[in-house]
Amino acid sequence: MSVIDLRSDTVTQPTPAMLDAMTAADTGDDVYGEDPTVNRLEAELAKRLGFAAALFVPTGTMSNLLGLMAHCERGDEYVVGQQAHTYKYEGGGAAVLGSIQPQPLEVQADGSLDLDQVAAAIKPDDFHFARTRLLALENTMQGKVLPLEYLARARQFTQDHGLQLHLDGARLYNAAVKLGVDAREITQHFDSVSVCLSKGLGAPVGSVLCGSAELIGKARRLRKMVGGGMRQAGLLAAAGLYALDHNVERLADDHANAQLLAEGLREAGFIVEPVQTNMVYVQMGDKAEAIKAFAAERGIKLSAAARLRMVTHMDVNRSQIEQVIATFVEFSRK
Repeated sequence: MSVIDLRSDTVTQPTPAMLDAMTAADTGDDVYGEDPTVNRLEAELAKRLGFAAALFVPTGTMSNLLGLMAHCERGDEYVVGQQAHTYKYEGGGAAVLGSIQPQPLEVQADGSLDLDQVAAAIKPDDFHFARTRLLALENTMQGKVLPLEYLARARQFTQDHGLQLHLDGARLYNAAVKLGVDAREITQHFDSVSVCLSKGLGAPVGSVLCGSAELIGKARRLRKMVGGGMRQAGLLAAAGLYALDHNVERLADDHANAQLLAEGLREAGFIVEPVQTNMVYVQMGDKAEAIKAFAAERGIKLSAAARLRMVTHMDVNRSQIEQVIATFVEFSRK
């Protein structure tokens, strides 16, 4: 029985064609800046997203951390959502390793931060307070896509208030596909962007931080400091290049499968939040552990949470989504 894993889109396996690209990659020592495939990935993604430079790193957590640390000095502050990865799910790295104070705010229903609340959170220029330096947004935010109009307002807001603007774009390309625009239409509003290659794009490892030449130069030094320097990393960068060339448009399939799953569960009587991209949130209450065990017996991997998240990806097809719906239906009739 094949396993259907809906815990995250990080569980994808590289395809044979991606593995071929990795095997054929030209490599060198990236710490010396001599890996041609890494250099090509960095240059290509910087060009596509409209930045001067980029830096390949092992993880999205590191990419975001380096971005925050490159923007902020010790004792500075960044404004961020309560549910944002950089604040809640990345080990407190900005505070622990960067001595950067987070100022968390409630995330709005559409995934945005209320700019009036952000304005109220900015600290006065007074030595009693941390210096507010950065606003960090996330796109997609729990599967929700930030509207382009909002991003333009956030850009103008940060310019008016002397702040920098960082995007945790772990699922940037899901947002772009949903909006039907080139990813650059989103990234043009930001001073730095972190992009994951190992989620819906299907690469096994890696993220890229994009920004100005100065910011990326600082981030490169910080990468070495936190142990992120890799040697013949072209093997991994080749997977990222393959993903960018072959796995972006197919994200629409994941979005369609998420919609199919949501509709099937609603018809079965489950409470399901509106779906925009590849994440389906179902209210399971105190039945979370029970559905996880029930599904596991049928070859379906789920997380256990009252607000259960299921994530579609390239290793889950339409017929498997129908199996998942049937499993939930069976569970509801117990």
